[in-house]
Amino acid sequence: MKLAQFRRLNPLDYSGTEAVNTICSNLSFSGRHVRKIVITSCNSGDGKSYMSVQIAYNLAQRGKRVLLIDADLRKSNLVSRYGITTDGEMTGLVHYLAGYNGLEDVIYRTNMENFHLLPVGRDIANPIPLLDAPAFSDLLNFLAEKYDMVLLDAPPVGLVIDAAEIARCCDGVLLVVKHSHTHRKEMQAAKQQLEQTGCPILGCVLNDVSFDSISAKKYYNKSYYSHYGDYYRKNNKD
Repeated sequence: MKLAQFRRLNPLDYSGTEAVNTICSNLSFSGRHVRKIVITSCNSGDGKSYMSVQIAYNLAQRGKRVLLIDADLRKSNLVSRYGITTDGEMTGLVHYLAGYNGLEDVIYRTNMENFHLLPVGRDIANPIPLLDAPAFSDLLNFLAEKYDMVLLDAPPVGLVIDAAEIARCCDGVLLVVKHSHTHRKEMQAAKQQLEQTGCPILGCVLNDVSFDSISAKKYYNKSYYSHYGDYYRKNNKD
């Protein structure tokens, strides 16, 4: 298996690590059958790619065999953001679904133990024919037998229909919501669209939280969590 290296994966601080630990622990209680999880958001900039990588990394550290699929076929920035490099030309999901490459050519082990990557390969203007084809759902079912968890970083559900097409092939959805940025009506519209796919919504991830502005500060130790929002803002814009 070929190697893909993440050259810009900044570690979380203590409070950030605990937040992601909580998400991953909750995922473990979703059931053994929940192995294909699509991670999306209402808008770009809500942090869904950032959370996809952090969740995959956390699960891999727990000893889970994890595959992260870059499923943003229209406008992916995962490779550039994390400085991902490979030996030779990078091939990925688009190449496989279009029939140009076999599965052994598009899945990469990474420089993090138990963490594998299926990059997008290249952007295309209209991915719906590829996502709607039986080959896509067959691929996910096959990969779910090979990995403990398959995470799909999908486009925002509020912008294009791609995330809904992806969700119909998955076992659950995580919806990333940016605090004080995502509007209630946008969340309701995203929820309705995702529910129409038949894929259950496992929960929402509230991103970029300032605990000074919510009542949780009355319960939790403020100093324990206070830096998570600052760290997120400095290291993530999607």
